[in-house]
Amino acid sequence: MPRQLDAVEARVLGSLLEKEQTNPETVPMTVNALIAACNQKTNREPVMQLTEDQVVTALDWLRQEVLAWRSEGARTERWQQSVSRRWGLDRAGKALITLLLLRGPQTPGELRTRSERMHPFATLEEVEEALRRLAAEEEPLVMELPRRPGQKETRWTHLIGEASPEPEPEEVFDGPPDPSASPRAALASRVERLEEVVERLATELAELKRQLGV
Repeated sequence: MPRQLDAVEARVLGSLLEKEQTNPETVPMTVNALIAACNQKTNREPVMQLTEDQVVTALDWLRQEVLAWRSEGARTERWQQSVSRRWGLDRAGKALITLLLLRGPQTPGELRTRSERMHPFATLEEVEEALRRLAAEEEPLVMELPRRPGQKETRWTHLIGEASPEPEPEEVFDGPPDPSASPRAALASRVERLEEVVERLATELAELKRQLGV
């Protein structure tokens, strides 16, 4: 495995992986489109404001480590990830690594909900099995974190570089179950998907304007 990625390199690689799975028509990606993807305000923890210099520097290093490659012969410089082949990732593994790179440590339940557009997991057990496979590699790509006080589920993190800091655990009240919990989670998931659509359309519009010189 290459040296540990820093936070910028992890964000760039995660964004390349994500767009390949959710918006394959935009791949290979231009630098401008990739900057917009890195700086999205949804599905990113933490939200970042990377500059062109930061993204280009990260891309150059990822290319040296054969984690990304630049399309040759294109009029505009375009980039694509190559970690799937480098690390032998299947669709499930690629989706999980993507989410961990972009959003930091997460529970299997969070990963299952957020991976829907990349790779739908039928059950929570499928997520846990895929995580265990990634953790059992000769060079493990993920690890399970110790359960923190107040948490009912353990969280998983990637081992590829700097992980996003874990948020403080929420206080847990062991009272009767909230009957509105499931509808609330479903609504949050729908809002998240709509935000993704808006971000994607904004990225595509910015790229179209750039091509037209507007």
